[in-house]
Amino acid sequence: MPIVNRVADLQGEIAEWRHDIHAHPELLFDVHRTAASVADKLKAFGCDEVVPGIGRTGVVGVIRGKRGQGDKVIGLRADMDALPIEEATGVPYKSTVPGKMHACGHDGHTAMLLGAAKYLAETRNFAGTAVLVFQPAEEGGGGGREMVKDGLMERFGVQEVYGMHNYPGLPLGQFGIRTGALMASADTVTIDIEGVGGHAARPQLSVDTVLVGSQIVNQIQSIVARNVDPIKSAVISICVFRAGTTDNVIPQTAHLSGTARALSPDVRDLLEKRLHEVVEGTARLYGAKAKLTYRRGYPVLKNHEQQTAFAASIASQIVGADRVDTNFPPVMGAEDFSYMLEARAGAFIFVGNGDSPGLHHPAYNFNDDVIPVGTSYWVRLVETAMAAG
Repeated sequence: MPIVNRVADLQGEIAEWRHDIHAHPELLFDVHRTAASVADKLKAFGCDEVVPGIGRTGVVGVIRGKRGQGDKVIGLRADMDALPIEEATGVPYKSTVPGKMHACGHDGHTAMLLGAAKYLAETRNFAGTAVLVFQPAEEGGGGGREMVKDGLMERFGVQEVYGMHNYPGLPLGQFGIRTGALMASADTVTIDIEGVGGHAARPQLSVDTVLVGSQIVNQIQSIVARNVDPIKSAVISICVFRAGTTDNVIPQTAHLSGTARALSPDVRDLLEKRLHEVVEGTARLYGAKAKLTYRRGYPVLKNHEQQTAFAASIASQIVGADRVDTNFPPVMGAEDFSYMLEARAGAFIFVGNGDSPGLHHPAYNFNDDVIPVGTSYWVRLVETAMAAG
């Protein structure tokens, strides 16, 4: 069962919706224009309910299938927010907002789910309820967590939940998925070092925070190399190092920050424990003090076995089983759809974006040819999970 004919007919219209969203990017929870546009379209499609303001600025659309048939409720989620990046695509519909762009394809995700909403509201060829979730603040704001905390699952009776993300480098018309951990947890590490400042010509009278910070960065690399089981995955990256203001003064303080990521809760716990030990111990060795603050962010995204098998079967209907990788390698990126998968059983799948620049790159652009593939996936998932009569 390939691309749905009606979805193929809608591709141009769906692409126009995407281009409009792309031209007007919004960050985190400040997605008021996008959310209003989504809500207006869902109402125009004839959704049974359209509820804004879930998780602050999220929008939920409810479509009920053929009356009197089925009580199953399936949630489908798309993200709406953009990134604080200056766009370098040169497309006619490029960002009109300086310093902001859709560099992760959330414009495409939102447009494809809108396309599915239009089709499902027209046909209603399913027995049950489809709950269409348009989420803000995936890019670091935890919008998925906020929607769950706001009662998303309970209020709309969601029993299973599914998500999808485009994947640059994966060929167009292919899907990737796996049971269990697919994406990593993402935690923030900040390190504040205090030494003794002084003249650069008399270092013996100082405790050099640049030297201490440098040694801490080096020692941190031993955690993954020598403390984490080699058959498990983790990464710690220190990405900010600030110290000093001039070339002849040893700075009194230094500030470092970065990210720690893991694919399992036990490794996540290990990283936090060893970071405290390594950072504080290394600073003491050089006569300095260091305070590490470890802030837990998105948890590991774990696909549920039964729902993953089902999602793979739907993808196979659309593109063929030979174009669905059911043992797709986990990635160390993070996704706050993980909060929804902690609240309900479900699965997250990647859809190929073809040979494009990577996510979060200023030249990235969502591939409009993905639209019929992704939208057909959503449609068939609903119609198969809640088959009518």
